[in-house]
Amino acid sequence: MDRLTGLHAVEEALKAGRPLERIVVASGRHGERIEELVQLARRRGVPLRFEDRAQVDRLAGTREHQGVVALAAAKQPLGLEDLLKGAGEQRTHKGLLVLLDGVEDPQNLGAVIRTALAAGADGVVIPERRAAGLTESVARASAGALAHLPVARVTNLARAMEEMKEAGYWLVGLDERAQKTYTDVDLTGPLGIVLGSEGTGLHELVRKRCDFLVSIPTTGPVRSLNVSVATGIVLFEAVRQRNNKERKRQDA
Repeated sequence: MDRLTGLHAVEEALKAGRPLERIVVASGRHGERIEELVQLARRRGVPLRFEDRAQVDRLAGTREHQGVVALAAAKQPLGLEDLLKGAGEQRTHKGLLVLLDGVEDPQNLGAVIRTALAAGADGVVIPERRAAGLTESVARASAGALAHLPVARVTNLARAMEEMKEAGYWLVGLDERAQKTYTDVDLTGPLGIVLGSEGTGLHELVRKRCDFLVSIPTTGPVRSLNVSVATGIVLFEAVRQRNNKERKRQDA
């Protein structure tokens, strides 16, 4: 990732509209100029984190940062409204989106984006917090897919799920404890597939907003799958169901 250190560099990047993954500000008392920068970042919708000064020193690689470090993003994320609008305009099939809850590993996020693009998904939705951002590491892990697949970043994933329901989407969450398997539900309509991290799975608020919870049957002592593998399994099941439905419609 490209690091920008110091008030002037970060401020100019914000004014120029440069895509920024996040801005990290040293905790403690702030001068007027830092407060103005914080307000500008909030108006631009750039995520802010406040860390102790030692952490900011490590992130900047220097102590000459004036209490501010920005990490440049590899790609500017969309808002959810823009993603849904774009999916509607470009769609040749029923909507298909992937929602990630707490996936913090850049390699996993990149692999999910690559898989989603291969399956013909319309895009990926990620939260601002407790999630990997659209960094160069993610771009590399996606093997170029990040340049082609829209990604929306939302402040509150549970609220975004409600907006998707209002737009006509059904939400299917992966949960290893679910009684239904992923092949037991109809995946042919406008669909959001919701996946959590390998360690904690879906957060409770996210689980409650899913219309269906499904599992992927596994054998052996390891129950959980890598999130990108799980994404591929369910996405391509959705593709299979949709192709079968289309063939039956054409044969009728």
